[in-house]
Amino acid sequence: MKPKLAFYWCASCGGCEVAILDLNEALLDLVEKADIVFWPCAMDFKRSDVEKMGDNHIDFSFINGAIRTSEDVEMADLLRKKSKHVVAFGSCSCFGGIPGLANMSSKKEMLERIYDTESTEERAVFPSVKFEFDGEILTLPEFLDEAKPLEEVIKVDYFIPGCPPQTEQTLEALDSLLNGRSDKKVFASAKSVCDECPRQKEDKKLSTIKRIYEIQDDGRCLLEQGIPCLGPATAGGCGARCVKANYPCTGCNGPTQEAIDQGARMIASLASALGIEDEEKMEEKKVDELIDEIIDPVGTFYKFSLPKSILKKRWRDLDKSKTIGGRS
Repeated sequence: MKPKLAFYWCASCGGCEVAILDLNEALLDLVEKADIVFWPCAMDFKRSDVEKMGDNHIDFSFINGAIRTSEDVEMADLLRKKSKHVVAFGSCSCFGGIPGLANMSSKKEMLERIYDTESTEERAVFPSVKFEFDGEILTLPEFLDEAKPLEEVIKVDYFIPGCPPQTEQTLEALDSLLNGRSDKKVFASAKSVCDECPRQKEDKKLSTIKRIYEIQDDGRCLLEQGIPCLGPATAGGCGARCVKANYPCTGCNGPTQEAIDQGARMIASLASALGIEDEEKMEEKKVDELIDEIIDPVGTFYKFSLPKSILKKRWRDLDKSKTIGGRS
């Protein structure tokens, strides 16, 4: 009997769904080896179809996206009950992802920003949880106080990080899981992105922080050129695609295995490159100037992992004029 697969989309951009389609011809091989019993983004499946299934009917449920609404929680619970194994697919599901950056603000602040902006000419009209449509009273899902990674809501068996996961990562995971060779729990390299990066490294100290448009790229390590590149703190397995394309790693594959907190590890690496680790030997003004050169530190160091970081909500207590790129 073929194994049964499910794919579901919570709070994300949809790129992880496209990543499945990007398997190309391998997708045809997949449907020969397994039955897709739930994939509402691509086929006409309904929640009621899953509710009718027996417990553990699905072999592997691939859930992408952060948990942001009550509906996300309900579907995650339902798929957990109906599945033998659950796979967190993509960085939003694994770590909270980019939707997790909204945790810098309260639910009230976000709604006010969306519905009562500078361009609102009249008093903002906020959406109602309950409304009438075609003679029927409908209820919208509740917006949770914060975005969460999937494992904070249900038990997760396997993790495939990436924004979105690279085709090689997905194929490796599918081959391993469907053939019973699931010796991995996280389908990412034990090495860092730096270990996969072909750029020339000279172990030079930085004198300043720059943005990508400010350099004439010469093939050297981007971090050594002053660009905050998260390669030292990010798990490999992606082939260092971004860095090879002259763009700094932004950390979508999550922390390396030995890093407890991805952002903290990167801050330590950057501090070492800047010489701030010996800040007692530097003038306080110089240290402050170097730190101020980092635009949007939360978005830089915790772009994909804020909800799973050690700091979590503590960022809300910081000076927001700094942490969101100078906008108060």
